[in-house]
Amino acid sequence: MRTILLTGASGQVGWELQRTLSSLGKVIAPGRDELDLSRPATLAQTVRRFKPDLIVNPAAYTAVDKAETEQALAQAVNAESPLMLAREAQRLGISLVHYSTDYVFDGRKASAYVETDETGPLGVYGASKLEGEMAVTGSGASHLILRTSWVYGLRGRNFLLTMQRLAQEREVIGVVNDQFGAPTWSRSIAEASAQILALWLSPGATDEDRHRLSGIYHLSCAGRTSWHGFTEAILSYMRSPDRHLATLRPITTAEFPTAARRPANSVLDNRKLQQTFGIVMPNWEDALKLCLN
Repeated sequence: MRTILLTGASGQVGWELQRTLSSLGKVIAPGRDELDLSRPATLAQTVRRFKPDLIVNPAAYTAVDKAETEQALAQAVNAESPLMLAREAQRLGISLVHYSTDYVFDGRKASAYVETDETGPLGVYGASKLEGEMAVTGSGASHLILRTSWVYGLRGRNFLLTMQRLAQEREVIGVVNDQFGAPTWSRSIAEASAQILALWLSPGATDEDRHRLSGIYHLSCAGRTSWHGFTEAILSYMRSPDRHLATLRPITTAEFPTAARRPANSVLDNRKLQQTFGIVMPNWEDALKLCLN
């Protein structure tokens, strides 16, 4: 049976991937005590011990604002560790699936970003993720880099759970209405990933095919909204006659200063994913409805 080494299994995407990847092989999901991406130098030995047939790496340092003061940690997890994993994948002759972010872009483009658009991260987090992409791309290993955006789910720390809590704790919530993206359910990412890998690992696929298809793909829900619009949708599923919720107030980015700058637009164009693998991502509103129902 094929062995899949999965990092970050306790995270939003990693948790969902444990389930969706189980149909493709035996999923090994070591904890941080065995596989610590904050210590990149230890990863090669760990990978060699497990002898996987595929490495899937959704683990990341995702604290966008804290990264501004924890640059070394963000760099270790998001840039140096993907490099080590890619080198091991290349040495073993296996593939690496690595997840990245919409925050590699500066947000100045008016329309959705395609994979070949120029990058320009605005903060340490995005810069470290971009460096990780470049490390994987230059490693010589067959690889998939899956950029996603505004990830949420029913576990961990994320925007959905934060807004659900604040809506019940506060009288008024101010939410930014001039940053645009596509909220993406972690389960949608995991299910699409499994579909991609079913094709990637199919008996008819050769190493030559995998190297030819190696590269960056955008994988996010379809559509576009602001953080304010996303919050409006979240609260619409929480309302009931006997429940008091906070009043939602739109604010500008300038009214809500943060340590790290965010792109004004980070919507991702998924057409390459659809054309290559035949995968159509759900609209963000449909995915949110499924998640909350």
